[in-house]
Amino acid sequence: MVARSDVRDVEVTDVQTTRIGTTFEWTLVRVYTDAGVTGTGELVLGPAADAYVEHAKELLVGKSPLDVDARMTELYDGLSYLGGMNGVGVTALSGIDVALHDLAGKLLEVPAYQLLGGKHRDAVRVYCDVHAGAHLHDAAESGDEGTYRPEAYADAAEAVVDEGWDAVKFDLDSPDRHVIDRKNKHLNARAIDYRAEIVETVTDRVGDRADVAFDCHWSWTADTVRRLAAAVEDDGVWWLEDAVPPENHDVQMRVTRDTDVTIAAGENVYRVEGARRLVEEQGVDVIHPDVPKNGGMLETKKIADMAKAYSIPLALHNVASPVGTMASAHVGAAASNFLALEYHARDVPWWGDVVEEDVLEPGRIELPDAPGLGVTLDLDVVAEHLLEGEKLFDEA
Repeated sequence: MVARSDVRDVEVTDVQTTRIGTTFEWTLVRVYTDAGVTGTGELVLGPAADAYVEHAKELLVGKSPLDVDARMTELYDGLSYLGGMNGVGVTALSGIDVALHDLAGKLLEVPAYQLLGGKHRDAVRVYCDVHAGAHLHDAAESGDEGTYRPEAYADAAEAVVDEGWDAVKFDLDSPDRHVIDRKNKHLNARAIDYRAEIVETVTDRVGDRADVAFDCHWSWTADTVRRLAAAVEDDGVWWLEDAVPPENHDVQMRVTRDTDVTIAAGENVYRVEGARRLVEEQGVDVIHPDVPKNGGMLETKKIADMAKAYSIPLALHNVASPVGTMASAHVGAAASNFLALEYHARDVPWWGDVVEEDVLEPGRIELPDAPGLGVTLDLDVVAEHLLEGEKLFDEA
């Protein structure tokens, strides 16, 4: 560990990435220093984002990793012509942000949540994403119509709840049953009734043992969502997520105001500026950003604080490895208005092996007291799951 008298003199020497994955690609990011201390981060859902990270490296090398806000401001300003306000450019910088929080925490010998203002809770609530009426992607994609019976959804929910989870989420936009033309984003009455039956069957089966949310993946028009929400408003839905396309905030606000079901959105708005109007004009009931995608830990905490000023709770979308998941957990601990964090890897048996620590138990993540994120990459496991053409990180 670096002596406290010398910690301000530490400089970044390199930034590296490597990609692993299965259902999703997970891009891991490492920031190296001349003190031999390394920070590890992650970005998700950013095709070729590792190239952006490589481009950003020259703006970091030679500078202190402790001034996280200053470093990220420089990166956003310096890479603004590559998409500094949204998209893959922001996603790439999200991974650097996470790595800097891990690194600064290690250098200062404090958990990452301390860098965000401290923790409101010792553990964060986690909800489990379940795929249709099956637990595995390959089963859901097998063409078996039984997978999509409402009772199959309920069976899957009950199995997950029996494992100890007290919150679950299903995709409500798949399959295209009774959908005549997916491109016009309109559901007819039969398609509405089918999805309403899924919601009713699942919530009836689960009862008060778990909260149940449903993801719509920006699939429908405002009118369709209004009719769907009316059909499920008595079923105790936790929230409907990303119900309309994200481009037009006026449509999102109309949906939120015209329905009695809780509406969540935010995965496809970037940085605090991107979320500002949805929060200020009460365009969502729950703001739902993704830490390793929408700007990183600091930006997400800024979104959380802004939402708190408007009495809007924070939930966190998450399809990351244990690295990005733990980064999100630190944000959830530091945000007083936090509800829950997503877990989206129940069908990846080696997910937890990516780090040496036990990160997750059904329904919760305990915040570690170790410096930084509190997780250590198992480089042997990372090496086993490298994507084609990738190489392992260099040694610090």
